[in-house]
Amino acid sequence: MEAIKLAGLEPKTVLGHFEKLCSIPHGSGNTKQISDYLVSFAKEHDLRYIQDALNNVIIFGNGTCGMEDHAPVILQGHMDMVCDKDADCTLDMAVDPLDLTHDDQYIFAKGTTLGGDDGIAVAYAMALLEDNTIPHPPLEVVITVDEEIGMPGANFIDVSMLKGRTMINLDSEVEGAFTVACAGAATATLRMDAPRTAPGGETIRLTVDGLKGGHSGGEIHKNRGNANKIMGQFLQRIQKTGAVRLASIAGGAADNVIPRACQASIVVEPLDPKAIDEIAGALEAEVCNTYDEPEARVTWAQGEIADTTVPAKETEGIISLICQVPNAIQAMSKDIPGLVETSLNVGIIAMEEDFRAVFSVRSAVNADKDALLLKLRTLTEKLGGRYSQCGEYPAWEYKAESPLRDTMVEIFTRQYGHAPEIMAVHVGLECGMLSEKLPGLDCVSIGPELNDIHTSREKLGIASNERTWKYLLAVLKAL
Repeated sequence: MEAIKLAGLEPKTVLGHFEKLCSIPHGSGNTKQISDYLVSFAKEHDLRYIQDALNNVIIFGNGTCGMEDHAPVILQGHMDMVCDKDADCTLDMAVDPLDLTHDDQYIFAKGTTLGGDDGIAVAYAMALLEDNTIPHPPLEVVITVDEEIGMPGANFIDVSMLKGRTMINLDSEVEGAFTVACAGAATATLRMDAPRTAPGGETIRLTVDGLKGGHSGGEIHKNRGNANKIMGQFLQRIQKTGAVRLASIAGGAADNVIPRACQASIVVEPLDPKAIDEIAGALEAEVCNTYDEPEARVTWAQGEIADTTVPAKETEGIISLICQVPNAIQAMSKDIPGLVETSLNVGIIAMEEDFRAVFSVRSAVNADKDALLLKLRTLTEKLGGRYSQCGEYPAWEYKAESPLRDTMVEIFTRQYGHAPEIMAVHVGLECGMLSEKLPGLDCVSIGPELNDIHTSREKLGIASNERTWKYLLAVLKAL
């Protein structure tokens, strides 16, 4: 397949498929169209496929070049992407294609996330499946849905028909780093009553923005501010000047993304503009000094007239919840230097019929993950709220003996001139769920350079992508 916007870049076939995938909306929860496209691809190339009720797709490819009788290799990635965009971007990511471009070093999308996480894995697989001149064993390509929102696709998928017990996951973002273990996780939702029964009135609009954001697993250790937690501090300090009633509050787009911005509209009585100016200025200075957030902004302005607001008592409970819930790193690994072991991220706060706060909770130790979830439940119920959780998945545990890892290290060292980094990560990969379903699975996760995933600054390294493709071909030939 020829690329248009990416014409002239290599590998041509891979990037042609990637560009086509980027023309099809495929945010988490919006995967039917891209799933059907993958099925059409399989039919066009006369490949056996399975599409299940959740839109997961498995495509089977024969071995090539005398490798037909070799043991199958599973290639695995996910078809969904995180949809995030700049405030001034008019593109509707639910229906519009991404606006791809490049600067000769990186591929990116104008104003939005790129979806290299994990569209590049799907593009690699498609390029392999359609080209019978590339030496490789039989392939079992597993492409799941909704990895970015708790991995229900991997949890649901039936892989009992797969014969392979060697799997290359293509959902890593650091070239030269082999991921061989990852944290387990769960999504927790905390709810509080937010009745609109109090009188309205003239509101003021509070804003926290200018933060860097990022992936709540891969970038939780980078000392970035969480706009939702900062808004909690803003509201709590304003409470000391007068009675506060919430009219609205909203921050963040996904539980696994560190929120870059949060807005709230409140009625405060009495209103002391000078005091709020001082609170905003002091808090902004604290955020800039405490976190790696030089462009953080904490501001307020006159708002619109609200018809109704949440009473002061319920507002106080909501603010207490935002301020009291733990956030960010809770424990570092004692075994792997520099590895975050346990963390959580309040990625979404919103208020419609009620108030809700949505967390991504992660840990490499299942017992510690359970203890942190219990802490959230206990705190919520103590404050009179309601707790629920979903999307739980197990940790992927490290294997001391891995023939696949040994082979891949040998080939990498030969191609690059140095050994790869062997690492565990604090992000969720589907390898844990699939390992439970396929006993004895030997798995390694790799990928090309991807920077600032889950943000509108996401970009894919062009040279890294080409090197990773050549490396993958060498591994498959050796298997």
